[in-house]
Amino acid sequence: MTKSALVPEVDFDRDGAQYGFVRLFHSVHRSAYGYIPIPIVVIRNGDGPTALLISGTHGDEYEGQVALCNLARSLKPEQITGRVIILPASNLPAAAAGLRTSPIDDGNLNRLFPGDAQGNVTEQIAYYIEHELVTRADIVVDLHSGGSSLNYVPSVLMMQDDDNPARQAELVALLKAFAAPISYVGHAQPGQGGGRTTAGAAYRHGKLALGTELGGGGMVSAEGVRVAERGVRNVLVHMGILPASEAKPGPTRVLDVGGPEYFVYAPGTGLFEPLVEPGEEVVAGQPAARIHTPETPWAEAVTVNFARDGFVLCKRVPGRVVRGDCLFHLGTDLGW
Repeated sequence: MTKSALVPEVDFDRDGAQYGFVRLFHSVHRSAYGYIPIPIVVIRNGDGPTALLISGTHGDEYEGQVALCNLARSLKPEQITGRVIILPASNLPAAAAGLRTSPIDDGNLNRLFPGDAQGNVTEQIAYYIEHELVTRADIVVDLHSGGSSLNYVPSVLMMQDDDNPARQAELVALLKAFAAPISYVGHAQPGQGGGRTTAGAAYRHGKLALGTELGGGGMVSAEGVRVAERGVRNVLVHMGILPASEAKPGPTRVLDVGGPEYFVYAPGTGLFEPLVEPGEEVVAGQPAARIHTPETPWAEAVTVNFARDGFVLCKRVPGRVVRGDCLFHLGTDLGW
C-alpha cells in the first residue's frame, strides 16, 4: 500500500486528549511550502474500541460540525474506555468555504473514496481517511445534512448489507441505539456514490458505519444538532466506549429508501413550488410540486406527482431548478 503523504500532529496510541492538525502539504503561489491544516482530536483511555467521528465531508453541512466541535471540547479521557477520533472538518477547504465541494479542485469527498495518495487535494484527504483512520476504527459515524440544496427531517441512516447478515444485524442495532426520530435504510442509487462514500470505505475494511441527514438548507438546525449529539453519545455507549449511564434512548421510526420511485426530480427548468413539506405522508399520484416559468408566465405550470406512497424525508431548498434536480425523496415503513 502506498503511504499517505499527510502528516498527523497527534499520536493515535497515546493516552489522554490531543488536539492538532493533519498536515496536507500544498504548494501554491502565496505559500510555496505551506500545508492545509485539517483539524483532528484524539481522546484515548486504555484499550477498547475505536470510534471515528466525521463531519464536514460536505462543507455546507453544518449540524454535524457543530455537534463534533461541542464533543471535542466536552469529552474527557477519564469518561471513556478506548479511543475516539474526531475529524470535524474532514474536507477542510470545502468546510472553510461553506461549499459542498472543495474550492481547490471541485472535489466531492464523499464520492472520491478510496482516494489517491498522489492525487489532488480531495483525493489525498480521502486516501488518508480510508487508509489511516478508517483502518484504526471499529465504528465510523459520518454526520451529514442536506447542505445548501436539501432540507431533511433529522435522521440517521445505514446502507443495506445483504451480503453480511451478521454485520447487517449490528448495523440495525446501532441504528436503533442512535435513537434519531427517523432512521432509514438506504440502497446505493445510480450516481449516489456506492463504494466511493465514507460508508463504502468502512465496508471495504470490515468496519461498521452509520450516516446522518440532520437538517440542511444552508442553516444550522437546533434540533439537528441535538439529534447528532445525543445519537453520537448513544453510539459510544453501544460500543462500550462510554458507560451505560450516558445513554439517552428513545423511539425511532425505521424507513426504507428503495429504488428510483422513491425520488421526485424536476422535469424541466423553472421555479419550484413545493406542495408538501418534510414530515408529511403522501400517496402515489399525489401532486408533489409545480414548476413555473416566470419568463413565460402565461404558460401552464408543470405538475410533478409522487410515484408511490411514503413519508417525505427531504425537500429541495433553492427555488430555481433545472431538469434532473432532486425535489423530494420518500421513505416507507420497514416495521423493524
